[in-house]
Amino acid sequence: MSLLTGLHRRFAHLVHELLKFGSVGALAFAITLATGNALHVGLGLGELTATGIATVVATTFAYLANRYWTFRHRDQSGLGREYVLFFALNGVGLVITWLFQGVTKFVLDLHGPLAYNASLIIGTAAATLFRYWSYKRWVFLPPDAPPVAPASGLPEAPEAPEAPEPPRPGHPGGRRLGSPPRPEGYAEFTGTR
Repeated sequence: MSLLTGLHRRFAHLVHELLKFGSVGALAFAITLATGNALHVGLGLGELTATGIATVVATTFAYLANRYWTFRHRDQSGLGREYVLFFALNGVGLVITWLFQGVTKFVLDLHGPLAYNASLIIGTAAATLFRYWSYKRWVFLPPDAPPVAPASGLPEAPEAPEAPEPPRPGHPGGRRLGSPPRPEGYAEFTGTR
């Protein structure tokens, strides 16, 4: 039983984060599915165009929900930086979804609402794995990450600690070149420091 308790303690934070991310993802997927079907099935837009527009709408929702709920414990590196990266990474996720839809439509020659929704579900599932990994890596940084430069959006190089200035020969605490090392307690014995 202690093994299970230990595992729970160790991974509880990750499990809670995954549950929140999954909840946001499920709602964003529902937005994508509803908007995509309304545009494709209802208004007759092409599959890829409908999915693209639906993804932009869902991405806006997902960014706000992930920033202020799922990853609120992580450092905020600037709304503009996070928003641009979030959308760029969602663009990669969209391309992953489009690959599945393209194979379904152009390679397998499957058309209609069932084929559209099946490829959308499978493509979105694959894209979600990429999104979770990439958000944690580049968008919602851990609190111990180096600060991010506002101009570039890249992590700043950590400042090197200043090296102490070596003592100068002839001064208290310093030795002349070539002189033997002082024994321990020398300063107390001679009264110098």
